[in-house]
Amino acid sequence: MDSEYRYRSPLVYQRADPFVYLHTDGYYYFTGTIPQYDSIELRRAKSLNELLTANSHIIWRKHFSGAMGSHIWAPELHRINGRWYVYFAAGGSEDVWDLRMYVLECGDDDPIMGEWHELGEVKTCAGEHSFALDMTVFENGGSHYAVWAQKLDDDSGSCLYMARMKSPTELEGKQMLLSKPEYDWERRGFAVNEGPAVLKHGGKIFITYSASDTSWRYCMGMLWAEEKSDLLDISSWHKCERPVFETSEKNSQYGPGHNSFTKDGDRDVLVYHSRNYREINGDPLNDPNRHARAKAFDYDENGFPVFGEPVPDDI
Repeated sequence: MDSEYRYRSPLVYQRADPFVYLHTDGYYYFTGTIPQYDSIELRRAKSLNELLTANSHIIWRKHFSGAMGSHIWAPELHRINGRWYVYFAAGGSEDVWDLRMYVLECGDDDPIMGEWHELGEVKTCAGEHSFALDMTVFENGGSHYAVWAQKLDDDSGSCLYMARMKSPTELEGKQMLLSKPEYDWERRGFAVNEGPAVLKHGGKIFITYSASDTSWRYCMGMLWAEEKSDLLDISSWHKCERPVFETSEKNSQYGPGHNSFTKDGDRDVLVYHSRNYREINGDPLNDPNRHARAKAFDYDENGFPVFGEPVPDDI
């Protein structure tokens, strides 16, 4: 790896589900799940390495009771039609696992100093009111699409769904089941497909996602489709049979996943979280040391991303 594309490891301490947005103002905007699961943070810097020491700004806090009262998870910052949106998951104060997807909006140019407003729940197209989280959005061919994880009342676990967006806060049409945990590496501990992230390159759209429980078993899978295909036709999508990013014993990095993508010059950069130890006492979700990390990556001769292994901690 070229020295100019080496990043601090960790990039940001104790921030799971990291999301980085490179804006036209030249700043990298960073958010992620904080260990207390009680608020949404934004920070910004002119380089990825400067995110570690950038000031943290809390733009929203959980409710004291009712919906959006616990488990504030996986916020993502997006710019759509000249306005800022944060998509995030939240549970209820009485039932922390009653997770749903919500959205905040800011009409100011500066998302850190601007005023944020709650726009409520993003409801799925099928009207299923069930465990849902990890919404990401992207544009293709003039339309915006949403991809998220949802668990219905069966034994299939959490699956990935996709739908066209009517607006930044509303889905329309029929939602498509994009991926379900079917391979052994997607069902270790729990049957999980979650944390989708979108990457465009060479006329293809790649969607990475995370699988299995949040211990050392956590890993990344990948789907892909041709950019000009009908993205809401499941036959357009192909699924890799093996993980594309997973635990590295050699580098002492465990459970890499829930990633986002950004740019550094002409290079694509994978931003993800991982721990630097394997064994965890108790529920992995109660362990705060999922740190954000980053690595630049290249593509193979067929135009597919090659993520390699999680980077070791700085020495």
